[in-house]
Amino acid sequence: MTIKQLVLITVALIPTFSVADTYQGNTTIQSFSKAKKHMQRDIYTNKDHMETLYCGASFNKDKYIELPKGFTTEVHKKRTERWEAEHIIPAENFGRAFSEWREGNEVCVDRKGKDFKGRKCAEKANKEYRLMQSDLYNLYPAVGAVNATRQDYNFGMLAKTSNNSYRTFGSCEMIIDSKGNKAQPPERSRGMIARTYMYFEAAYPKYKMSRQQRQLMEAWDKQYPVTKWECERSEKIEKVQGNKNPVLLSRCH
Repeated sequence: MTIKQLVLITVALIPTFSVADTYQGNTTIQSFSKAKKHMQRDIYTNKDHMETLYCGASFNKDKYIELPKGFTTEVHKKRTERWEAEHIIPAENFGRAFSEWREGNEVCVDRKGKDFKGRKCAEKANKEYRLMQSDLYNLYPAVGAVNATRQDYNFGMLAKTSNNSYRTFGSCEMIIDSKGNKAQPPERSRGMIARTYMYFEAAYPKYKMSRQQRQLMEAWDKQYPVTKWECERSEKIEKVQGNKNPVLLSRCH
């Protein structure tokens, strides 16, 4: 056997690596309310890391927020006291891949006998949806007013203009374009956001980014490298949820 033939055989025996084939998403937590309790009890326990994703607002063990100096909001003012669990990939963005969300299901009937669909139906009728909705890697603490204003908008870069549709939050550099259905996050959060999108696409075949979205996330991933806390958070989530984050595995080790 020649050296060339030996090399070809060796290469053929090396398994091809696919993140989507090798890793899976959440298979243990089916309740969104339980996921939020895990965040509070098991993930955000160190005072040095008890702060919201976008605004860096500190909070205590009871979820009460100390708003940063200069934070303002014109809407949802009552939702600024305690942090809320923010889906980085909004539930609607992956929920519409489920027929229960779009069309309903035979089990989705309220007490008055009326059919319903959407998030409530997907949550009631589909286990896969419940697991995706409760995935801790996709959940970060956020000021409630910011979470509510962002809605289900995708992230992107906004033009610098005095657009009346832009919602801002004073010293918190989150900008939301309510007409364009887009949100521009502060630089402090862009790397974590990018790697969350990349994880979600790798872990769940039902979710796919658009080409433009993927290009933006890949750019943010390179521009804003992984932090020590991001890696520590991933380790904590793995202990609770059971599955590894393949995107962070390659960057943290």
